[in-house]
Amino acid sequence: MEHFGKAYKLCSRKTIGRLFKEGKQLRAFPLSVSYLEVENSEKVPFQVVISAPKRQFKRAHDRNYVKRLIKEVLRKEKQPLEDLLRASGKQLALFIVYTNKEVLTYPELEKSAKKLVGKLLAELQPAE
Repeated sequence: MEHFGKAYKLCSRKTIGRLFKEGKQLRAFPLSVSYLEVENSEKVPFQVVISAPKRQFKRAHDRNYVKRLIKEVLRKEKQPLEDLLRASGKQLALFIVYTNKEVLTYPELEKSAKKLVGKLLAELQPAE
């Protein structure tokens, strides 16, 4: 059972600020990810912030539901990304934003998350 605990949560405001200034961006509808390679003392290969904008989801329970779905999908899809990062000794900061106005079903979200992780892996591999 893979865990997705507190260590994976990106809390540093400095790092989040750098992520938007210097980071690269990828999209796989309805997800958009900004990522940046960081020097971090955490034991995990990447840290992530998951966001569902208030503009699209007025009610907090809808935003929380979307974030919970994304977190679960990411927990299941993180293994290839972790393996690549551990092998190359890199650490990433990720900021994932849900950009759709409607809540997608779990299988649809899972499909787009797989596509997004695939794109991220493709971006990171040539840099080796």
